[in-house]
Amino acid sequence: MATADVVQQARDYELPRWAEENLALALVLPGLFFFSAFVAIPLLYLIGLSMTNAALENMFRDAPGLWGTVFGEAEFIGFENYANLLTDGQFYRSFGITWLFVATSVVLKVLLGVGIALVLTHHWVRGKRLMRAIVILPLGLPAIFTITVWRGVFSSAEFGLANQILIGLGFEPVAWFSRRWMTFLSYNIAEMWLAYPFMVIITVSALQSVPEELHEAARVDGAGFLSRFRHVTMPAIKRPVLFASILTAAASFQQFLIPFVFNRGGPARSNELILLYGYREAFEFRAFGEGAAIMLTAVAVIGIFMIIAATKGKLAEGAHG
Repeated sequence: MATADVVQQARDYELPRWAEENLALALVLPGLFFFSAFVAIPLLYLIGLSMTNAALENMFRDAPGLWGTVFGEAEFIGFENYANLLTDGQFYRSFGITWLFVATSVVLKVLLGVGIALVLTHHWVRGKRLMRAIVILPLGLPAIFTITVWRGVFSSAEFGLANQILIGLGFEPVAWFSRRWMTFLSYNIAEMWLAYPFMVIITVSALQSVPEELHEAARVDGAGFLSRFRHVTMPAIKRPVLFASILTAAASFQQFLIPFVFNRGGPARSNELILLYGYREAFEFRAFGEGAAIMLTAVAVIGIFMIIAATKGKLAEGAHG
């Protein structure tokens, strides 16, 4: 049979009526299945767990009924775990240092990302495609690999790269992970390295959409680089950079691997970001109910943040709206 005949038969074929009526549902069902399996059901379980006193000593004992199958001998205590968070000083320290980390890391990522994007789009630069490929290389590396490398960079031993640089500049080596704010700085640098390629990609795309005629007109009027950047470039890239900043801020709030791999949020839990705090409560101190409450609080906070950011920053209209 000729190919044209097969194509024509495919065009003339009509689905049974029942298939047409349920086609939309059939297309949605696979997505609903995976959403339920990997998001909805675990989230519901976490909500239930957060309302119990589940801990190592009562979590895995035999108990009758469905409740015992799911939660062992843990007792339902309502919102007691959430109320306990309000009097937990470590919760407030963790919550505060997390938002400080979000603020500082986003500023660093924006400055580095926009700066590199300006270089990569400048008409004096040659080999732009090769340079862009090199710049976004960190995106292709596993996060755990990159973070482990950065942990070695900030090693307190003299052979650590950061300390080698300090020694070369005439300073004493630093015990990076033994001082709170030096540790915090190392978190920011590692987070900046992980996320700056995303910022570069968004900003380069925005810069390429700026008409060259606007820059030429500004040059004719005698505008210098800073003036052109302020009056021509910034208005054009403001929305895309805001879009990228909101997304990367949400990612920074959920950062777990950097403090976990570097020094478990130390020294003395002073840099314990919110997700690491919840993880340690659940899996190191075996307070599963409290850990679940912390994680759900983090989910609620990031959800509220994204709703406010999407509304105020008009995120739903896209990066180029």
